Amino acid sequence: MNVILPRYAGAIAESVVNDPVEVDAVATDAAAVPTIHAAATKSDGLGCHAGADELKAAASVAGKSDILDRYAVDYPKGPHDQPQSMCPAFGSLRVGLRMRRTATILSGSACCVYGLTFTSHFYGARRTVGYVPFNSETLVTGKLFEDIREAVFKLADPALYDTIIITNLCVPTASGVPLDLLPDEINGVRIIGIDVPGFGVPTHAEAKDVLAAAMLEYARKEVEQGPVQAPRGGKSERPTVTLVGEMFPADPVGIGMMLEPLGLAAGPVVPTREWRELYAALDGSVIAAIHPFYTASFRQFELAGRKIVGSAPVGHDGTEAWLESIGAACNVARERIDAAKNRFLPMIKAALAAKPIDARITVSGYEGSELLVARLLIESGARVPYVGTACPRTQWSDADREWLEARGTRIQYRASLEMDLAAVGEFKPDLAIGTTPIVQKAKQLAIPALYFTNLISARPLFGVAGAGSLAQVVNAALANQSRFDEMKEFFGDVGEGHAAGVWEDTPIENVAFREKHKKQIEAQARKRKAEEMI
Repeated sequence: MNVILPRYAGAIAESVVNDPVEVDAVATDAAAVPTIHAAATKSDGLGCHAGADELKAAASVAGKSDILDRYAVDYPKGPHDQPQSMCPAFGSLRVGLRMRRTATILSGSACCVYGLTFTSHFYGARRTVGYVPFNSETLVTGKLFEDIREAVFKLADPALYDTIIITNLCVPTASGVPLDLLPDEINGVRIIGIDVPGFGVPTHAEAKDVLAAAMLEYARKEVEQGPVQAPRGGKSERPTVTLVGEMFPADPVGIGMMLEPLGLAAGPVVPTREWRELYAALDGSVIAAIHPFYTASFRQFELAGRKIVGSAPVGHDGTEAWLESIGAACNVARERIDAAKNRFLPMIKAALAAKPIDARITVSGYEGSELLVARLLIESGARVPYVGTACPRTQWSDADREWLEARGTRIQYRASLEMDLAAVGEFKPDLAIGTTPIVQKAKQLAIPALYFTNLISARPLFGVAGAGSLAQVVNAALANQSRFDEMKEFFGDVGEGHAAGVWEDTPIENVAFREKHKKQIEAQARKRKAEEMI
């Protein structure tokens, strides 16, 4: 049975709008106009292409230092500045676009908004993305905040939406546009404002955590106030395990089958697909950190008194350890845990043996499941000397890291493109799994390669279904080696280096000119070095 959410009481009620509001009157209220850091808006130098240090400094002066400090702790960078990835806001944008009865508004430069909406629709979004345009004048005067507020009030229709999400991109964040001054609720519609600047959130994977955590915090406070809506399918009769991390659709079903002998059920997957699932996620008996980088979300679960278990039921060893950890966290009887192991582990071992992989493979990506994929490959018989992930090291991936390192795998957290490329050159794998530039470089070297996001993440990884699931696509790619060798032998070095491009005539090498140009460059380098020493 669904329980209608009551009106807020206490401190939360102070920020709730209950009375009819005239939008124009609210927008011109002097008290609602925030103070904007004018220096951040004076020139194009603090636009999207400005240096991260300048944007970060401007954001701190504009009053965003607290949130930037929080991001620095939750999403630590290094050993370099930031992985080369798509705009991080793409992650949080996708989370909102996948949710029922949820509206999304972006506040940022027009070029950024265009790119984000294009990419989102390219990946299957079928929903309008709201946009509040701005210029230097509206930033300086605070009119942008008024425009955002007006847009939110006009959009807040409880017949259409449960939630409205407003996201500040780089420039509004650097300028200090204060989304926290928006009301928490308008006409029964929840209002959630987040900052997802490229200079504060390293990857799009972690931006998912920014929004998921903001929604979990809001939902947790709602639960503290009283009864909330039950899940669409009703409350589970068995204790549930909340799964954190985006997964292949069949994986939660498979995990639920493995939990059944323990007397448990699979709960919601966070990020969720609708608001009421957040309540059920918070109600889980234990939280499974399938993807280990949801640091802010895990903090909300800990505040709700929930225990978190790392790793995942991947392969034989991973499934055995995970069932043991989940059972212990939920005080499941020893005979039930053993029964689950005896039922599923032999099936997993048989599935792995039936589809072996005999190859040296490097793995890199930015999804957060790279270590899990490497574990499954190794248990399938592959040799994995290197795993690079754009995500940071957290305590929730320690079990995977230790298991891989014990088998000779080098793990690089916050891996850069250069690190991943160097690994391909160093280990000369039979197959390279990675991002688009890794796949491109590997194929140029006549090495078969697979795009992690579209070809590896789009398969089940866990339990019996995951065992052997990668073998088909991996072995098919490995079988293409002879084709690469034939093409490499036929084309040689045609089209490489200075001969790259389309030519009507065969390029003629001008050795004398090249040597002269090389000497000029060397002379300029020596001159700069001498000037530095003065």
